Amino acid sequence: MSLMSRIGSGAAVLAAALTLMSAPASAQTMAASDLRTALNTGLAEHVWLAAATTEAALGGRSGEFKDAAAALDANSVALSQAIGSVYGHGAGTAFLELWRKHIGFFVDYTNGVAKKDKAAQDKAVKDLMGYAEDFGAFLASANPNLPKDVVAGLVRDHAVGLKAVVDAQAAGDWPTAYAKLREAAAHMQMIADPLAGAIAKQFPEKYAMK
Repeated sequence: MSLMSRIGSGAAVLAAALTLMSAPASAQTMAASDLRTALNTGLAEHVWLAAATTEAALGGRSGEFKDAAAALDANSVALSQAIGSVYGHGAGTAFLELWRKHIGFFVDYTNGVAKKDKAAQDKAVKDLMGYAEDFGAFLASANPNLPKDVVAGLVRDHAVGLKAVVDAQAAGDWPTAYAKLREAAAHMQMIADPLAGAIAKQFPEKYAMK
């Protein structure tokens, strides 16, 4: 399956899952396994789209970069809607603002790599590590089943994984770039599964264990 076909298929699964997640409580039929699938799909799609965006940026393909960035942001909105369907509109809005922030830091890192600006790269990495702490605190405040330090560690690993993809893309080392991309996408299961489990545990009446 091609990269764009994989993304398109993932988007369809996520859209269908979001329809279930946002249904009225009285009509809620979503199993915990469906929630897990939706989050895995959305978070893996984030990685594939982020990599497509950085590759286009490094290659100087401005039109492709614009389109990839738009798709990446649409994915961010979908993820925020998933969070909002569980915790309310305010939480979804806060999630989107925070999530977009780490994407901005990756743009900063990619620009630093393109310009061979080590100081800019180092600042972006520092910002990403700080972001991991903020994101861990955000999820922990919403769900007591998600320890801040554990979440922060997983997000740091996400940042390091995508950084490796960007570095390989910039070097033109495509075997490594795609190998690291597969690793980075697979790693999102380590975030999605605990998040889905914690939500299902927090709201057992909404997400049945089927």
